[in-house]
Amino acid sequence: MIQAIRIDLNSDLGESFGAYTLGLDEEVIPHLTSANIACGFHGGDPGVMRKTVAIAKRYGVEVGAHPGFPDLMGFGRRNIDATLEEIQDYVVYQLGALQAFAQAAGLKLQHVKPHGALYNMAVANSKIWDAIAGAVVKANREVILVVLASSNRNILVEIGKRHGIRVAFEAFPDRAYKSDGSLAPRKEKGAVIHDHEVVARRALKMALEGKVIATDGAEIDLRADTLCVHGDNPAAVPDGQKNPREPQGLRGGSHRAEKLPLAGC
Repeated sequence: MIQAIRIDLNSDLGESFGAYTLGLDEEVIPHLTSANIACGFHGGDPGVMRKTVAIAKRYGVEVGAHPGFPDLMGFGRRNIDATLEEIQDYVVYQLGALQAFAQAAGLKLQHVKPHGALYNMAVANSKIWDAIAGAVVKANREVILVVLASSNRNILVEIGKRHGIRVAFEAFPDRAYKSDGSLAPRKEKGAVIHDHEVVARRALKMALEGKVIATDGAEIDLRADTLCVHGDNPAAVPDGQKNPREPQGLRGGSHRAEKLPLAGC
């Protein structure tokens, strides 16, 4: 008997700006259930935000804000020594901007997922997750905060409870993991996995077993509500096709994508 699973599939999108095109948004979006849309700080611009929301709406994909540090030149991947208050302001500002475009398109914002260095710094310092959670409360407490599935799960669940918001845990089939559950730095060789067959196998292991093989060969636990494939990774389109989304009958398949869970984690 085929085991049925239900899991969300997301990608980081809308990161083009001005004359520059980044990512494979139109090819990737049809295979997703959730889209993390850049909000102008690390990538994206007002026109790109509007267009990306429209594409997501066309395919019935939920939209979420993807806020980062104000670092366009570094694509939001450089650490910035910002205060917790500044970080909270950055997230409120960007979440509010994407929320306005969603509302203009007749949609509700489903989630918020930090980008790049902001995400990685939060993984290393739970006070940053707490500041981001506070920003969600200020902007829209109905929005789900997407966080890394790792050994800090209990801390993150407690942050969500304390702020009265929902938290969803995320894993990355196309990223290498350290044995402590953190993502391997992008500067390291093999940190981003480009073989879509390998990525697909990792995605299934994450979804079916809640496990991933780390760079040192250790098998680590990471219970995930959503899997992310990166829109700027050429393997993302085949990855998405390996995990097809279906608007109906999501319970019948062995690896079907489903919208981000609405219950608190």
